[in-house]
Amino acid sequence: MLAFSLLGLVSEPLDVLGRFGLFSGRVAATIPTPRWSRREVMSHAGTLASRCFVPVCATIFPFGAVIGVQGMAIFDLFSAHRLLSSLLSLVIIRELAPVLAAVLVAAQGGASFAAELGAMRIKDELDATAVMAVDPIGWHVVPRVLAMALVVPLLTTVANAMGVLGGYVVAVGMYDQDHGVFVHHMAQLIGLYDLFASAAKGLVFGIFVGLLATWRGYNASGGAEGVGRAVNDTVVYSVMFILVLNYALSSLMFGGPGG
Repeated sequence: MLAFSLLGLVSEPLDVLGRFGLFSGRVAATIPTPRWSRREVMSHAGTLASRCFVPVCATIFPFGAVIGVQGMAIFDLFSAHRLLSSLLSLVIIRELAPVLAAVLVAAQGGASFAAELGAMRIKDELDATAVMAVDPIGWHVVPRVLAMALVVPLLTTVANAMGVLGGYVVAVGMYDQDHGVFVHHMAQLIGLYDLFASAAKGLVFGIFVGLLATWRGYNASGGAEGVGRAVNDTVVYSVMFILVLNYALSSLMFGGPGG
């Protein structure tokens, strides 16, 4: 009995991973085909951006301000206030902005996608689409995944600006640091590579969240309770794997231990 229990603990995650991989493969194979609508992509992208823009800005700005306050307190011990913008830019642009943007989009847009597709599955609308000789993956899934892949990098860029602005307000507006000193030390450590790497993180996170949300919604079962589980799983697993992916991407892009 113990052996069967251990086998179940190993086989079940592998089964879930395999089904997610097959679903992702179907989505990837459909993208080069004409079975999806660009208009639908832009419609979903517009909805995502409008719904997530304010939460992203309202969240990342105070994070930047808090880093500014705490950074000033630490650098005050070493009379190194000028280094605040260097710390701020590294933390915000390389790590915090892409992660927070992706998490907020997952909580708002990913949950919405899972709920929409889950409701379609429960009402047999996805099966009806297939009966009408329309590919449900191409018509319902691909536009949502591509919309997520477009919006998260854009919101990551916005989050970069708002986070740095939050720290700037604290450093220059509250602690009277010179504007030129703030900008100079920020430019010393942050370049175009960092900005592109931040957006690339957003792209990876967006693709993953889009695939996870649509997969959970597309395969929902069990009525309204099943739709609720799909929404909950989308948010929880998105946050978990965004953090794991962020570590892997940071190690790859900026060098891990010994790198």
